Amino acid sequence: MEMRQFDRYEVVAEIGKGAMGVVYRANDPLLDRTVAIKTVIMSDDPQEMAEYEARFYQEAKAAGGLNHPNIVTIYDIGRSGNVAYMAMELLDGEELRTVMKPGTALEPARAVEIAAQVAEGLAYAHQHGVVHRDVKPANIMILRNGNAKITDFGIARMRQSEVRTQTGVVLGSPRYMSPEQVAGKRAEPRSDIFSLGVILYEMLTGRPAFTGEDVTSVMYQILNVAPPPPSTVNSAVPPVFDFIIAKALAKTPEDRYQEAAELAHDLRDGAKHSAVTAPASAPAPRPVLEAESTQSLAASLPVERESDAEVPVVQTAPTLGLSKAFDSMSATMRLATKIGMSEAVQDLAAKTETGSSTEARALVSEIRKGPGWSDQDKLFFAVSVGAAMVVGVIIILA
Repeated sequence: MEMRQFDRYEVVAEIGKGAMGVVYRANDPLLDRTVAIKTVIMSDDPQEMAEYEARFYQEAKAAGGLNHPNIVTIYDIGRSGNVAYMAMELLDGEELRTVMKPGTALEPARAVEIAAQVAEGLAYAHQHGVVHRDVKPANIMILRNGNAKITDFGIARMRQSEVRTQTGVVLGSPRYMSPEQVAGKRAEPRSDIFSLGVILYEMLTGRPAFTGEDVTSVMYQILNVAPPPPSTVNSAVPPVFDFIIAKALAKTPEDRYQEAAELAHDLRDGAKHSAVTAPASAPAPRPVLEAESTQSLAASLPVERESDAEVPVVQTAPTLGLSKAFDSMSATMRLATKIGMSEAVQDLAAKTETGSSTEARALVSEIRKGPGWSDQDKLFFAVSVGAAMVVGVIIILA
């Protein structure tokens, strides 16, 4: 028979159900408030139950001490039979995994704001010695006012024992795990940062950063493959976020953001200085920057895969042409001075301006006759004519 009460908490309705337990809406008659009760089903083995219970209480107490706008507030913890539970604030909203529609990217401004809020909540938790270990869309609630809240701090460590590799099998989806978690190492604050980077990538592009036909394929990608820069998948994403995500998704913790607060700062700074509200039809980023962001993502790979970072950059030849400041009359006068015909050219210009074409033609004829050129004058003239022809060809071909 389904339990309808946990100690003093009176269950009103079931909100959701997962692999670890059930979430209920309940009343707290002592404080006259509505709460959410999240249950965790423990093992039937007495020894394992004792271990789980001790771990659960330790983690839940640590999470209960966190007071931050982006972390769900835990009111109470307890146990009824073989079910441990948490009483927490009841949130009016939906899980981020529901907000993230498969194949559809969120607006960049909204995605970045959600990620920044989550990063700020994680930063606060990390500063108080609490690591989440299971950051994923199902553990992030988006309230109706747009605020994001992280849930499940208290039971993340219990889930770790359910997700860890046992006889070569990983239970559950490892899509948001960090490389060190996939390798069976202990999770740390920088592991949470990697997981948040994976979530942000999916929000911006509408597709997972790491995919595969089976769990093993996904694990391999997490350990060895860098996803393409978000701006190459969704042109509405400003290229600055390519670099932020590349750093968050670095394969080794030492190459990632060392603190979640640093990630939150870069996200907000990037949103402030870039057009994160650009429509989907916005022009794609320039090729050189796209190549740079690809190199940043590739640089996040282990050293033995550095060859992936070699991305050709197209070099464009400079466009040639005459300067707008070029004065053809001035150049003509300089040439005329060299050959001793400056006065004739000035007279020609004056006659042309007054419209006397007959007199102008006569002057041209006089110029052609000239006072007679020396060998040096002829050489200078030939060089000048050749240069003029080169300039003319350049103008035609430009």
